[in-house]
Amino acid sequence: MSGDEAIVVLSSAGRHEEAASIAASLVERRLAACVQVVPGVTSFYRWEGAVEQSGECLLVVKTTAARYDEVEGAIRELHSYVTPEIVRLRVEGGSSAYVDWLRESVV
Repeated sequence: MSGDEAIVVLSSAGRHEEAASIAASLVERRLAACVQVVPGVTSFYRWEGAVEQSGECLLVVKTTAARYDEVEGAIRELHSYVTPEIVRLRVEGGSSAYVDWLRESVV
């Protein structure tokens, strides 16, 4: 994976205010070109031996492979969860104009 390759990082937060704060911080720090906060997500997961269900907001972070470690570190720093979701996905294609903008926005 090359450093300027576009990636998407998924995370989630239990409160919209926390999700918005993380999103704004990632963009302000130029770690992400864009972060979408999707409210109204219901998550089912196993935690400490029990199946849990909770309402969350999904964060969709657009960044580059070169900035991934810093994005992960910032999410860990800003997040209230003990084990926040941080999943990295490759962008296999897309609008070249959008991907160029993404790369230019993340420094």
